[in-house]
Amino acid sequence: MSLFSNLLNLHSGNKPLEDFFTEIVAYFLSLNNGILIDWLKHHSIISDDNYSSIKISTQQEHKGLESHTEDSRLDIVVELSTGLNTDVIFIESKIGSTEIPGQLKKYADILSKLPNIRHRILIYITRDYDPKEEIKQHDYEPKPEIKQYCIELLPKINFFQLRWYQFYSFLEKRVFDILAQEILIFMRNNKMAHNNQLSSIDILTMVNFNKTLNFIEATLNDEVKKEFKQAFEGINKSELDSLYQWKSKNRYIIGTSLSIKRWAFWCGLGYFDLNPTNLTDYPYLGIFLQVSPNFPERPKIIESMHKVINDKPNIWTPENLTILPAWSAIFYRKSLQEFLSEKDQLCAVKDFFLKSIDELKNIHPDFSFPWKGVSIETVTEPDKEEYQDILSTSIGGV
Repeated sequence: MSLFSNLLNLHSGNKPLEDFFTEIVAYFLSLNNGILIDWLKHHSIISDDNYSSIKISTQQEHKGLESHTEDSRLDIVVELSTGLNTDVIFIESKIGSTEIPGQLKKYADILSKLPNIRHRILIYITRDYDPKEEIKQHDYEPKPEIKQYCIELLPKINFFQLRWYQFYSFLEKRVFDILAQEILIFMRNNKMAHNNQLSSIDILTMVNFNKTLNFIEATLNDEVKKEFKQAFEGINKSELDSLYQWKSKNRYIIGTSLSIKRWAFWCGLGYFDLNPTNLTDYPYLGIFLQVSPNFPERPKIIESMHKVINDKPNIWTPENLTILPAWSAIFYRKSLQEFLSEKDQLCAVKDFFLKSIDELKNIHPDFSFPWKGVSIETVTEPDKEEYQDILSTSIGGV
């Protein structure tokens, strides 16, 4: 394990992988301006290398424009100056998550409004495949017939989409110190070194994907779903896209919101940590309750969660019950490894899911916040944006 992985694991709350790695890369590039310039030229992002000043900042905040609903915080901002001209680069980095709808367009809007800039560049760099063709097609360059009248109002934005494995490959050829070596190790540990070649494990996964998916769906079949529904009698279910959950959050679950403010307090049942960092680790399965940091009923729920943990410390596992602001949860779970010795693994897993639901029913009286009889409306797109933590990024593999 790398030094950076050890430092990240010391974080007691939700591990901020993207922000953590952003700070590492920005610091490295600030110490090695030559590598930064070579990297940008390698991808034809810039052609000029006669810069007399290079400034790199992280988590730079910008006030939202009139058309924006909120302010923005940029991962990395690079300012390149020749003394006469200044070029500005916004870099948005994604590792485990995907773009929040409209995020890149908003950054492009902000970039277009910056004064006295020669070249305006927006880079979207991701670990996973997340194409943004619509950004490439969005042209801030004025049409020829009106260009002479509005070039100052609509400057051109140069958009580039990259993958972190490309940076890994670039840096690997230029390793010269311990810091660079540690960055490469950290990238390998967090699956940012993947290239365009399929490994034997990738082929095996591809061949067996349908078999694996069929097994998972069979264990979460109608019988389990029926019991899950009955555990929340009187609640209209808001369903999750299970395959999207697998892709975006490494879990395959069914779930329901338990609060009028949708997904502020919710429950999920299924498989977690389906893509562990270490290939020797096993996924786990079970059930959880989770509450958002801004939910008005949070104190009551946290108090109830503490009671469950105190009464059944060997059965339920806590996550972030004392850290604010954070998503907080309790889990009833087992490692998939514990089921491998079973003769009929499918039935064993399904029985465990049913037992998980029974355990949930057992702790229901501990909660002063009722979840039965609460009317839940159907999830809408604005709700998905508001609770992006649930749909893409959340704590402890949840």
